This record gives sequence, structure tokens and C-alpha cells, in this order.
Amino acid sequence: MNEWFANHLFITYLLIFVFMSYVYNKVFRTRKLPVLKTALIYVLLAIGSVMLLVFQIVGLPIVLCLAVAISLMFMVRIRYFIEKRTGKRPTS
Repeated sequence: MNEWFANHLFITYLLIFVFMSYVYNKVFRTRKLPVLKTALIYVLLAIGSVMLLVFQIVGLPIVLCLAVAISLMFMVRIRYFIEKRTGKRPTS
């Protein structure tokens, strides 16, 4: 699979950027920022995506790791949805 990602760089870059944007929006974004600050953050995400693309080309499974992280985030959201629906609260 890493070979396919190495052969299709633009698609790999887009996947990395979209995955990173999703993680940023769901984990790190606490409030709505002004437009210029938001644009700056996405420019920095784009630069970071280039760096991660280089790591992906070298042989590290960056896309797969981001996909696992997002799937775990989805599982947590599903768990919270089910707990909210049944009325149970997590004990901590």
C-alpha cells in the first residue's frame, strides 16, 4: 500500500491534509477563530502535510496512522452517542 501512496503523491498529500484537518477540528479547535488566523492555521497544516508526505514517501505509514486515529475518534463518538441515547453516564 505504501508503494501505491508513493506513486500517487497528490492523492496522498490530499489524504494527509484532510485527515490532519479533521483531527485539528475535532480535537484542538476549542472556539471559532477570526478568518486570518484560521487561514494561517490551514497554511501551517498544509506545510506540515508536506513534511508528513516526505515521511510517507520514505516509508513510514503516515496515512494509515492518521486513518487509525480517525477511526478511534469515530468509535469514541459512537460510544458517546450510545451512552447519551440510553441515558447512562460514564463512571470515572
